[in-house]
Amino acid sequence: PRTNPVVHAPTPSDEPLGVPALLIASLPLDTTRRHAAPGPLTDFVVERAADAYVELLAAWRPVTTGIIDLVPGPLAKGELDGTLRQAILHRLPRTAFLPPAVEPPATENLTTEAPTTELPTDERELPEALRPRDAEVIEGAGTDTVRVLAEVLPTLLPAGLERRVELRTLGVARVPLTDAVDRLAGLEKDPAWWRRLYDSLAGVDPDRLSGLPVPLADGRTTIGPRQVLLPTPDSAQVEPEILARLGLKVAHPDAAHPLLEKLGALPATPRAVLTTPQVRAAVAASIDDEGGAVWDEPAPDAEELADTVLALVRDADLQPGDEPWLGALALPDEEGELAPAGELVLPGSPFAQVMREDELAFVDSELADRWGEQPLAACGVLATFALVRATDVVLDPDELEPRDSDFAEPDDPGLLDSVDVWSEDVLDRFPDTPVPPVATELVAVRDLDLVDDDRWPQALALLAQPPLRDAITQQVRILLPDGTHELVRPYTAWWLRGHPVLDGRRPAGLLAAGGDPLLRGLYDEADATGFDDEQVLRALGVRTSVAALLDEPGGAAELLDRLADPDREVTGSQLHALYSALADLDPDQVTLPDDLRAVVNGEVTVVDATEAMVVDSPDLLPFTTDIPLLPVRPSRAAELAELFQVRRLSESVTGSVDSEGTEHDVPDSVRVLLGPRTPTTYVEHDELIVDGVEIDWRRTRDGVLHASTLEGVAAGLAWAAAQWPRRFEVAALLEDPSRTEELARDRWFD
Repeated sequence: PRTNPVVHAPTPSDEPLGVPALLIASLPLDTTRRHAAPGPLTDFVVERAADAYVELLAAWRPVTTGIIDLVPGPLAKGELDGTLRQAILHRLPRTAFLPPAVEPPATENLTTEAPTTELPTDERELPEALRPRDAEVIEGAGTDTVRVLAEVLPTLLPAGLERRVELRTLGVARVPLTDAVDRLAGLEKDPAWWRRLYDSLAGVDPDRLSGLPVPLADGRTTIGPRQVLLPTPDSAQVEPEILARLGLKVAHPDAAHPLLEKLGALPATPRAVLTTPQVRAAVAASIDDEGGAVWDEPAPDAEELADTVLALVRDADLQPGDEPWLGALALPDEEGELAPAGELVLPGSPFAQVMREDELAFVDSELADRWGEQPLAACGVLATFALVRATDVVLDPDELEPRDSDFAEPDDPGLLDSVDVWSEDVLDRFPDTPVPPVATELVAVRDLDLVDDDRWPQALALLAQPPLRDAITQQVRILLPDGTHELVRPYTAWWLRGHPVLDGRRPAGLLAAGGDPLLRGLYDEADATGFDDEQVLRALGVRTSVAALLDEPGGAAELLDRLADPDREVTGSQLHALYSALADLDPDQVTLPDDLRAVVNGEVTVVDATEAMVVDSPDLLPFTTDIPLLPVRPSRAAELAELFQVRRLSESVTGSVDSEGTEHDVPDSVRVLLGPRTPTTYVEHDELIVDGVEIDWRRTRDGVLHASTLEGVAAGLAWAAAQWPRRFEVAALLEDPSRTEELARDRWFD
């Protein structure tokens, strides 16, 4: 039966008792017989009562978390109760009564290299209960995690007790999960145990698990999942021993868990294994010491390293240029000597067929037969031209001097022939600045200088294929110091332009076969037998059309230079069409030439630009004897005069009419033919005298048409109505008005 919570001495007293037990003791009482009398005897009895209470807790079976409820709290209900509580709490930390999280197997051998807590052994039985002074509670760990950890940390209490005030009163140690994980360093357990631990830690903040040990496939254990590779079904078939000697850490398959990837481990795909710092270091050192500097003892030979890397490259399905650093891999050449893969050529490859003899060594034929083109080309062995890709290239010719491949990275612009000269040509386009411009991305073809002169048609066919093609056709973006961008000719196109790659001639300055007739005579025709890629030819400087030439930076200046060359033949009609095209350009983008091609007395010749005039009025042609004229479409005359800063003919000749004439109405049939801009009248002269010269017609600045002949009237009306090509039809109508219907029917076919 439930009793009152008071001390029995031995009968019930008025002394309150907060301890969850019935205390019957022969305590001395005061004169009221209701309270314990202070003194040594009372103190002695209380101490013995505390001993009894502690013995009760130590003998409690089974030990469960409910026993924690029997730990007295710190607040007493009276003086005697407080003394008893203090005595009990003084003894409990050394009393084994707390429940362990789990009882670990008694037969398993647990060892650590540097244990941070005492672990059980076969010779010592595990305790059924824990002393508070030895017990620990993990903060932030779930039930499953604590159960797994308790197998190696037997002092752990069950999960969920972190907030129990009683444990704080007893001084139970509180261990952060991070510290508990750190204690596992050096622990040797089977991989399945580690996987159970990882599974229990799913959902925990990754920052708290950075020191989590990971068992490796080679039997080692590493601290921290970062840089650990996780086995995958498509992992490269490379011996674990080889990977271990490379310093790679591959997790044991039985321990692999998604948590490890979340914590920084990487799936052991061939690409991931290949791009690890250890493999990259081995490749970089393979020429110097055949890999021995970065491999653990015993050091493998170059053949073993090459086979390992080539297997990874094959399984990763890499393409040439995906990992440029592979070009440093040591491979045997045809004479058995080691050389960087990027300096070897694949026998029978397209590059081997266009390269000059004895320029580069061939890779060992047996190695080539065993591995094939894909992995070798991906490692930099030249099967076709190689690309150099670089970003943020400072256009400083001193820094871009060509370098030997032994001292350059695979994507170093210094591997490009004459790249410093290219940068100088680019810099010439911009004003001098203290800070040099920067090429934001440079993609260029290397080894162009190794091509046999007789094999350029085959070489150009290779260069026209992606991804090499972009290095020719895509302009390079240049970042200027003021933050603006400009586009310039790419290095590859620049190099090819200046070398005899088309029938022994330089492409720049040649005209494509079947190109624009307007450029004939100005350019020699190119003989690109077997190569007719118009875009590539245009990028190389081969001219295809006037429009494409003028669209290119510097194209207008080049055309004007060739027009000013007296040794080049140009017809009058050709010149007329070229000037009409030039008139569309922005004057701010064209440098004024010193000489111009003009028509003088019907002959095409080169004259001083200051003497030339633009023909803008056909009625003044009789006044142009010995005057250099620039022929152009009437609609573009003003623009061409502005472009070249020369006078127009109508501004240079006054053309005042000195004779008298009679005004006539323009026939309705002619006005219908020419449209609404047709003048309504004209002045007929027996002899039309203008500035003392007899001519056929003249339209003065006030818009009045004067003419002395039927042909002159027709020409003047057609010019005034902006229908110059119809002047002959007008003449026919003026001569025979009955032909109106005939001419109207013929206009159906205009």
